[in-house]
Amino acid sequence: MGRYEFIIAIVAIVMFASVLKARYSWNRRRRGIGDCGAEDTDDGEAARLREEVKMLKERLHVLERITTERENSLSREIEELRDH
Repeated sequence: MGRYEFIIAIVAIVMFASVLKARYSWNRRRRGIGDCGAEDTDDGEAARLREEVKMLKERLHVLERITTERENSLSREIEELRDH
C-alpha cells in the first residue's frame, strides 16, 4: 500500500469513527440515557460535526496535493538523472 492509500485509509477510518460516535450518542440521547435538553445539544453537535468534516476535507485536500507534488517532483528528478 502506497503512502497515498495509507493516508486516505486513515482519514476514512477517522471519519467513519466520528459518524459512529455521533450515531451512538444520538441513540443514547433518544432513549433518554444521555443528559437532558438533547434537542439543544443535537444542533450544537451537528454543527460541530459539520465543522469537523469540513476540517477533515481540507486536510485531505492538502495531503492529496502534497502526495501528488512529491510524485511529480520524484518523476522529474528521475528524468533529469536519465538525461545526464
